[in-house]
Amino acid sequence: MSETALPKDDSRPVLDAPFDAPVDEIPPPAAVQRRGNGLAIIALLLGAAGVAVGGWGVWQVRHLQANNQQQLSQVQALNDQAQNLKLNEERLSARLAQLPPADELEARSRLVIQLQGDQQRLNQRLETVLGASRKDWRLAEAEHLLRLASLRLSALQDISSAQALVQGADEILREQNDPGAFAAREQVAKTLIALRSTEQPDRTGLFLRLGALREQVASLTELAPEYKDRGDSLLGLTTDGDGASRWAQWWDQISRYIRIDFNADKNVRPLLAGQSLSQVRLALSLALEQAQWAALNGQAAVYSQVLDEARDILKGNFNPDNAQSKVMLEQVAELSKQPVTVVTPDLTGTLSAVQGYLERRNVNAEDSVKPMAKPAANTAPEATP
Repeated sequence: MSETALPKDDSRPVLDAPFDAPVDEIPPPAAVQRRGNGLAIIALLLGAAGVAVGGWGVWQVRHLQANNQQQLSQVQALNDQAQNLKLNEERLSARLAQLPPADELEARSRLVIQLQGDQQRLNQRLETVLGASRKDWRLAEAEHLLRLASLRLSALQDISSAQALVQGADEILREQNDPGAFAAREQVAKTLIALRSTEQPDRTGLFLRLGALREQVASLTELAPEYKDRGDSLLGLTTDGDGASRWAQWWDQISRYIRIDFNADKNVRPLLAGQSLSQVRLALSLALEQAQWAALNGQAAVYSQVLDEARDILKGNFNPDNAQSKVMLEQVAELSKQPVTVVTPDLTGTLSAVQGYLERRNVNAEDSVKPMAKPAANTAPEATP
Protein backbone atom coordinates (compact mmCIF):
# COMPACT_ATOMS: atom_id res chain seq x y z
CA MET A 1 0.00 0.00 0.00
CA SER A 2 1.59 3.32 -1.01
CA GLU A 3 1.89 6.29 1.27
CA THR A 4 0.50 9.50 -0.08
CA ALA A 5 1.14 12.97 1.36
CA LEU A 6 -2.08 14.83 2.23
CA PRO A 7 -2.35 18.49 2.75
CA LYS A 8 -2.84 19.79 6.35
CA ASP A 9 -6.13 21.46 5.57
CA ASP A 10 -7.58 18.24 4.36
CA SER A 11 -6.35 16.16 7.25
CA ARG A 12 -9.14 14.01 8.87
CA PRO A 13 -9.06 11.41 11.50
CA VAL A 14 -8.36 8.00 10.24
CA LEU A 15 -11.07 5.61 11.35
CA ASP A 16 -10.29 2.08 12.16
CA ALA A 17 -12.22 0.23 9.54
CA PRO A 18 -11.64 -2.84 7.63
CA PHE A 19 -9.65 -2.15 4.67
CA ASP A 20 -12.09 -3.81 2.49
CA ALA A 21 -15.16 -2.12 4.03
CA PRO A 22 -17.25 -0.21 1.66
CA VAL A 23 -17.26 3.50 1.83
CA ASP A 24 -20.99 3.75 2.59
CA GLU A 25 -20.70 1.78 5.94
CA ILE A 26 -18.19 4.11 7.71
CA PRO A 27 -20.10 6.12 10.42
CA PRO A 28 -19.90 9.81 10.37
CA PRO A 29 -17.80 11.69 13.01
CA ALA A 30 -20.80 13.31 14.84
CA ALA A 31 -22.43 9.98 15.63
CA VAL A 32 -19.20 8.70 17.09
CA GLN A 33 -18.97 11.75 19.44
CA ARG A 34 -22.56 11.34 20.76
CA ARG A 35 -21.90 7.73 21.57
CA GLY A 36 -18.87 8.68 23.66
CA ASN A 37 -20.88 11.25 25.71
CA GLY A 38 -23.59 8.68 26.48
CA LEU A 39 -21.02 6.26 27.78
CA ALA A 40 -19.54 8.95 30.03
CA ILE A 41 -22.96 9.81 31.46
CA ILE A 42 -23.68 6.15 32.11
CA ALA A 43 -20.31 5.82 33.82
CA LEU A 44 -21.09 8.87 36.02
CA LEU A 45 -24.49 7.46 36.94
CA LEU A 46 -22.95 4.16 37.84
CA GLY A 47 -20.36 5.95 39.99
CA ALA A 48 -23.05 7.98 41.75
CA ALA A 49 -25.05 4.83 42.34
CA GLY A 50 -21.99 3.20 43.79
CA VAL A 51 -21.38 6.15 46.10
CA ALA A 52 -25.01 6.06 47.19
CA VAL A 53 -24.84 2.36 47.83
CA GLY A 54 -21.66 2.86 49.84
CA GLY A 55 -23.23 5.69 51.93
CA TRP A 56 -26.32 3.63 52.58
CA GLY A 57 -24.12 0.78 53.69
CA VAL A 58 -22.20 3.05 56.08
CA TRP A 59 -25.49 4.38 57.51
CA GLN A 60 -26.76 0.85 58.02
CA VAL A 61 -23.58 -0.06 59.83
CA ARG A 62 -23.84 2.91 62.16
CA HIS A 63 -27.54 2.23 62.78
CA LEU A 64 -26.74 -1.35 63.66
CA GLN A 65 -24.02 -0.17 66.05
CA ALA A 66 -26.48 2.22 67.79
CA ASN A 67 -29.05 -0.57 68.08
CA ASN A 68 -26.44 -2.87 69.53
CA GLN A 69 -25.47 -0.20 72.09
CA GLN A 70 -29.09 0.32 73.09
CA GLN A 71 -29.67 -3.38 73.40
CA LEU A 72 -26.59 -3.66 75.58
CA SER A 73 -27.92 -0.91 77.93
CA GLN A 74 -31.31 -2.63 78.08
CA VAL A 75 -29.64 -5.91 78.88
CA GLN A 76 -27.69 -4.22 81.67
CA ALA A 77 -30.91 -2.70 83.09
CA LEU A 78 -32.59 -6.10 82.92
CA ASN A 79 -29.65 -7.59 84.75
CA ASP A 80 -29.96 -4.95 87.48
CA GLN A 81 -33.69 -5.60 87.81
CA ALA A 82 -33.07 -9.30 87.99
CA GLN A 83 -30.51 -8.67 90.74
CA ASN A 84 -33.00 -6.52 92.70
CA LEU A 85 -35.70 -9.14 92.28
CA LYS A 86 -33.30 -11.72 93.56
CA LEU A 87 -32.53 -9.61 96.64
CA ASN A 88 -36.24 -9.02 97.29
CA GLU A 89 -36.88 -12.71 96.94
CA GLU A 90 -34.19 -13.44 99.47
CA ARG A 91 -35.70 -10.91 101.90
CA LEU A 92 -39.17 -12.35 101.47
CA SER A 93 -37.79 -15.80 102.01
CA ALA A 94 -36.14 -14.62 105.23
CA ARG A 95 -39.40 -13.07 106.43
CA LEU A 96 -41.39 -16.15 105.52
CA ALA A 97 -38.90 -18.22 107.45
CA GLN A 98 -39.57 -16.06 110.53
CA LEU A 99 -43.38 -16.45 110.30
CA PRO A 100 -45.04 -19.04 112.48
CA PRO A 101 -46.31 -22.19 110.89
CA ALA A 102 -49.74 -22.55 109.32
CA ASP A 103 -51.27 -24.26 112.36
CA GLU A 104 -50.27 -21.44 114.65
CA LEU A 105 -51.59 -18.84 112.20
CA GLU A 106 -54.90 -20.62 112.01
CA ALA A 107 -55.14 -20.72 115.81
CA ARG A 108 -54.39 -17.00 115.98
CA SER A 109 -57.02 -16.22 113.36
CA ARG A 110 -59.58 -18.14 115.45
CA LEU A 111 -58.59 -16.12 118.49
CA VAL A 112 -58.95 -12.86 116.54
CA ILE A 113 -62.43 -13.84 115.38
CA GLN A 114 -63.41 -14.73 118.93
CA LEU A 115 -62.05 -11.44 120.27
CA GLN A 116 -64.01 -9.53 117.65
CA GLY A 117 -67.20 -11.26 118.74
CA ASP A 118 -66.49 -10.49 122.40
CA GLN A 119 -65.79 -6.86 121.52
CA GLN A 120 -69.10 -6.55 119.71
CA ARG A 121 -70.96 -7.96 122.69
CA LEU A 122 -69.14 -5.59 125.04
CA ASN A 123 -69.99 -2.65 122.78
CA GLN A 124 -73.65 -3.61 122.89
CA ARG A 125 -73.57 -3.84 126.67
CA LEU A 126 -71.76 -0.51 126.93
CA GLU A 127 -74.34 1.19 124.73
CA THR A 128 -77.08 -0.22 126.92
CA VAL A 129 -75.37 0.98 130.10
CA LEU A 130 -74.64 4.40 128.65
CA GLY A 131 -78.19 4.80 127.45
CA ALA A 132 -79.44 4.10 130.96
CA SER A 133 -76.78 6.17 132.72
CA ARG A 134 -77.16 9.38 130.69
CA LYS A 135 -80.25 10.18 132.71
CA ASP A 136 -78.35 9.42 135.91
CA TRP A 137 -75.61 11.83 134.83
CA ARG A 138 -78.16 14.55 134.16
CA LEU A 139 -79.78 13.99 137.54
CA ALA A 140 -76.37 14.14 139.21
CA GLU A 141 -75.85 17.44 137.41
CA ALA A 142 -79.16 18.74 138.80
CA GLU A 143 -78.05 17.81 142.32
CA HIS A 144 -74.73 19.61 141.75
CA LEU A 145 -76.55 22.74 140.55
CA LEU A 146 -78.64 22.80 143.70
CA ARG A 147 -75.51 22.46 145.84
CA LEU A 148 -73.94 25.39 144.01
CA ALA A 149 -77.08 27.48 144.49
CA SER A 150 -77.08 26.76 148.22
CA LEU A 151 -73.41 27.72 148.43
CA ARG A 152 -73.98 31.00 146.55
CA LEU A 153 -76.83 31.91 148.90
CA SER A 154 -74.99 31.08 152.11
CA ALA A 155 -71.62 32.60 151.17
CA LEU A 156 -72.44 35.55 148.90
CA GLN A 157 -76.23 35.98 149.16
CA ASP A 158 -76.31 36.10 145.37
CA ILE A 159 -80.01 35.77 144.58
CA SER A 160 -79.67 36.07 140.79
CA SER A 161 -77.04 33.33 140.41
CA ALA A 162 -78.90 31.00 142.78
CA GLN A 163 -82.12 31.51 140.83
CA ALA A 164 -80.39 30.65 137.52
CA LEU A 165 -78.88 27.48 139.04
CA VAL A 166 -82.18 26.29 140.51
CA GLN A 167 -83.89 26.98 137.18
CA GLY A 168 -81.31 24.74 135.45
CA ALA A 169 -81.99 21.94 137.94
CA ASP A 170 -85.74 22.25 137.33
CA GLU A 171 -85.21 21.95 133.55
CA ILE A 172 -83.18 18.75 134.03
CA LEU A 173 -85.94 17.22 136.17
CA ARG A 174 -88.51 18.20 133.57
CA GLU A 175 -86.47 16.45 130.83
CA GLN A 176 -86.70 13.12 132.72
CA ASN A 177 -90.47 12.96 132.27
CA ASP A 178 -90.65 10.69 135.31
CA PRO A 179 -93.73 10.67 137.58
CA GLY A 180 -91.44 9.75 140.49
CA ALA A 181 -89.81 13.19 140.28
CA PHE A 182 -93.05 15.01 141.20
CA ALA A 183 -92.06 15.61 144.86
CA ALA A 184 -88.61 16.88 143.90
CA ARG A 185 -90.03 19.22 141.26
CA GLU A 186 -92.55 20.53 143.78
CA GLN A 187 -89.76 21.51 146.18
CA VAL A 188 -87.78 23.11 143.33
CA ALA A 189 -90.82 25.16 142.29
CA LYS A 190 -91.29 26.44 145.86
CA THR A 191 -87.63 27.45 145.97
CA LEU A 192 -87.93 29.33 142.68
CA ILE A 193 -90.96 31.26 143.96
CA ALA A 194 -89.09 32.18 147.15
CA LEU A 195 -86.03 33.36 145.22
CA ARG A 196 -88.08 35.43 142.79
CA SER A 197 -89.87 37.16 145.67
CA THR A 198 -86.58 38.07 147.39
CA GLU A 199 -85.06 41.43 146.42
CA GLN A 200 -81.39 41.47 145.54
CA PRO A 201 -79.48 44.30 147.32
CA ASP A 202 -77.51 46.59 145.02
CA ARG A 203 -74.12 46.19 146.67
CA THR A 204 -72.20 47.35 143.65
CA GLY A 205 -74.24 50.56 143.47
CA LEU A 206 -73.66 51.23 147.18
CA PHE A 207 -69.94 50.66 146.74
CA LEU A 208 -69.76 53.15 143.87
CA ARG A 209 -71.82 55.81 145.66
CA LEU A 210 -69.63 55.54 148.76
CA GLY A 211 -66.56 55.85 146.55
CA ALA A 212 -67.95 59.06 145.04
CA LEU A 213 -68.46 60.45 148.57
CA ARG A 214 -64.86 59.58 149.46
CA GLU A 215 -63.64 61.64 146.53
CA GLN A 216 -65.59 64.66 147.80
CA VAL A 217 -64.04 64.51 151.28
CA ALA A 218 -60.91 66.33 150.07
CA SER A 219 -62.98 69.35 149.02
CA LEU A 220 -64.45 70.00 152.49
CA THR A 221 -62.31 73.06 153.25
CA GLU A 222 -64.66 75.90 154.23
CA LEU A 223 -64.80 75.21 157.96
CA ALA A 224 -65.22 78.84 159.04
CA PRO A 225 -66.48 81.69 156.82
CA GLU A 226 -63.91 84.39 156.19
CA TYR A 227 -64.99 88.01 156.11
CA LYS A 228 -65.08 89.41 152.61
CA ASP A 229 -65.73 93.06 151.84
CA ARG A 230 -68.62 93.48 149.41
CA GLY A 231 -69.25 97.18 149.84
CA ASP A 232 -68.18 100.42 151.52
CA SER A 233 -70.12 99.93 154.73
CA LEU A 234 -67.24 100.33 157.26
CA LEU A 235 -64.29 100.90 155.01
CA GLY A 236 -65.94 103.93 153.46
CA LEU A 237 -66.24 105.62 156.87
CA THR A 238 -62.51 105.52 157.45
CA THR A 239 -61.44 106.92 154.13
CA ASP A 240 -61.16 110.50 153.04
CA GLY A 241 -61.10 112.04 149.65
CA ASP A 242 -57.41 111.56 148.87
CA GLY A 243 -57.41 107.69 149.05
CA ALA A 244 -56.90 104.95 151.65
CA SER A 245 -55.79 106.28 155.02
CA ARG A 246 -53.97 104.62 157.88
CA TRP A 247 -57.30 103.73 159.54
CA ALA A 248 -58.41 101.94 156.35
CA GLN A 249 -55.25 99.87 156.25
CA TRP A 250 -55.60 98.99 159.92
CA TRP A 251 -59.24 97.91 159.47
CA ASP A 252 -58.32 95.79 156.47
CA GLN A 253 -55.77 93.90 158.54
CA ILE A 254 -57.86 93.39 161.69
CA SER A 255 -61.02 92.33 159.82
CA ARG A 256 -59.35 89.05 158.97
CA TYR A 257 -59.19 88.02 162.66
CA ILE A 258 -62.47 89.41 164.01
CA ARG A 259 -65.88 87.94 163.25
CA ILE A 260 -69.19 89.28 164.52
CA ASP A 261 -71.65 86.47 165.32
CA PHE A 262 -75.25 87.59 165.74
CA ASN A 263 -76.30 84.08 166.94
CA ALA A 264 -74.19 83.86 170.07
CA ASP A 265 -76.77 81.74 171.88
CA LYS A 266 -75.92 78.70 169.73
CA ASN A 267 -73.21 76.18 170.59
CA VAL A 268 -69.78 77.48 169.65
CA ARG A 269 -67.85 75.00 167.48
CA PRO A 270 -64.07 74.97 167.39
CA LEU A 271 -62.48 76.00 164.11
CA LEU A 272 -60.18 73.38 162.56
CA ALA A 273 -57.14 74.20 160.47
CA GLY A 274 -53.89 72.62 159.31
CA GLN A 275 -53.10 69.17 160.65
CA SER A 276 -56.42 68.85 162.50
CA LEU A 277 -58.35 69.29 159.25
CA SER A 278 -56.28 66.58 157.54
CA GLN A 279 -56.93 64.17 160.39
CA VAL A 280 -60.69 64.78 160.19
CA ARG A 281 -60.63 64.19 156.45
CA LEU A 282 -58.65 60.97 156.94
CA ALA A 283 -61.07 59.69 159.60
CA LEU A 284 -64.07 60.42 157.36
CA SER A 285 -62.41 58.76 154.34
CA LEU A 286 -61.56 55.63 156.38
CA ALA A 287 -65.15 55.40 157.65
CA LEU A 288 -66.49 55.53 154.10
CA GLU A 289 -63.95 52.93 152.96
CA GLN A 290 -65.04 50.56 155.74
CA ALA A 291 -68.63 51.11 154.63
CA GLN A 292 -67.64 50.06 151.10
CA TRP A 293 -66.09 46.83 152.40
CA ALA A 294 -69.16 46.09 154.53
CA ALA A 295 -71.47 46.71 151.56
CA LEU A 296 -69.61 44.28 149.33
CA ASN A 297 -69.41 41.54 151.98
CA GLY A 298 -72.96 41.93 153.26
CA GLN A 299 -71.95 42.96 156.80
CA ALA A 300 -74.99 44.97 157.87
CA ALA A 301 -73.80 45.69 161.43
CA VAL A 302 -70.44 47.04 160.30
CA TYR A 303 -72.09 49.03 157.52
CA SER A 304 -74.50 50.80 159.86
CA GLN A 305 -71.81 51.44 162.49
CA VAL A 306 -69.26 53.07 160.17
CA LEU A 307 -71.91 55.23 158.49
CA ASP A 308 -73.03 56.45 161.91
CA GLU A 309 -69.41 57.34 162.67
CA ALA A 310 -69.14 59.21 159.36
CA ARG A 311 -72.34 61.12 160.16
CA ASP A 312 -71.00 62.06 163.62
CA ILE A 313 -67.74 63.30 162.09
CA LEU A 314 -69.63 65.50 159.65
CA LYS A 315 -71.92 66.90 162.34
CA GLY A 316 -69.16 67.47 164.90
CA ASN A 317 -66.44 69.01 162.76
CA PHE A 318 -68.10 70.71 159.80
CA ASN A 319 -70.59 73.50 159.57
CA PRO A 320 -74.05 72.04 158.87
CA ASP A 321 -75.05 75.29 157.16
CA ASN A 322 -72.41 74.74 154.48
CA ALA A 323 -74.06 73.46 151.30
CA GLN A 324 -71.39 70.88 150.52
CA SER A 325 -71.23 69.36 154.00
CA LYS A 326 -75.02 69.45 154.20
CA VAL A 327 -75.39 67.48 150.94
CA MET A 328 -72.80 64.94 152.08
CA LEU A 329 -74.58 64.50 155.39
CA GLU A 330 -77.85 63.85 153.57
CA GLN A 331 -76.19 61.30 151.27
CA VAL A 332 -74.68 59.44 154.21
CA ALA A 333 -78.05 59.36 155.99
CA GLU A 334 -79.71 58.02 152.84
CA LEU A 335 -77.08 55.35 152.27
CA SER A 336 -77.34 54.17 155.88
CA LYS A 337 -80.98 53.19 155.20
CA GLN A 338 -80.08 50.98 152.19
CA PRO A 339 -80.01 47.20 152.89
CA VAL A 340 -76.76 45.34 152.31
CA THR A 341 -77.94 41.91 153.42
CA VAL A 342 -81.02 39.82 152.79
CA VAL A 343 -82.65 36.75 154.32
CA THR A 344 -82.12 34.02 151.73
CA PRO A 345 -84.38 30.96 151.30
CA ASP A 346 -83.16 27.64 152.65
CA LEU A 347 -82.42 25.03 149.97
CA THR A 348 -81.91 22.11 152.36
CA GLY A 349 -85.39 20.67 151.79
CA THR A 350 -85.13 20.95 148.03
CA LEU A 351 -81.70 19.28 147.97
CA SER A 352 -82.95 16.47 150.23
CA ALA A 353 -85.98 15.86 147.96
CA VAL A 354 -83.77 15.57 144.86
CA GLN A 355 -81.32 13.25 146.64
CA GLY A 356 -84.19 11.02 147.78
CA TYR A 357 -85.46 10.80 144.21
CA LEU A 358 -81.98 9.78 143.02
CA GLU A 359 -81.71 7.06 145.68
CA ARG A 360 -85.10 5.59 144.77
CA ARG A 361 -84.16 5.62 141.10
CA ASN A 362 -80.87 3.80 141.77
CA VAL A 363 -82.63 1.15 143.86
CA ASN A 364 -85.13 0.49 141.06
CA ALA A 365 -82.32 0.27 138.51
CA GLU A 366 -80.44 -2.30 140.63
CA ASP A 367 -83.56 -4.42 141.03
CA SER A 368 -84.08 -4.46 137.26
CA VAL A 369 -80.43 -5.44 136.60
CA LYS A 370 -80.25 -8.37 139.05
CA PRO A 371 -82.31 -10.88 136.94
CA MET A 372 -79.95 -10.25 134.01
CA ALA A 373 -76.83 -11.08 136.04
CA LYS A 374 -77.12 -14.90 135.73
CA PRO A 375 -77.26 -15.08 131.91
CA ALA A 376 -74.25 -12.78 131.80
CA ALA A 377 -72.33 -15.17 134.11
CA ASN A 378 -73.22 -18.15 131.86
CA THR A 379 -71.98 -16.43 128.74
CA ALA A 380 -68.72 -15.36 130.37
CA PRO A 381 -66.84 -18.68 129.82
CA GLU A 382 -67.73 -18.57 126.14
CA ALA A 383 -65.80 -15.37 125.69
CA THR A 384 -62.55 -16.86 127.04
CA PRO A 385 -60.35 -18.55 124.40
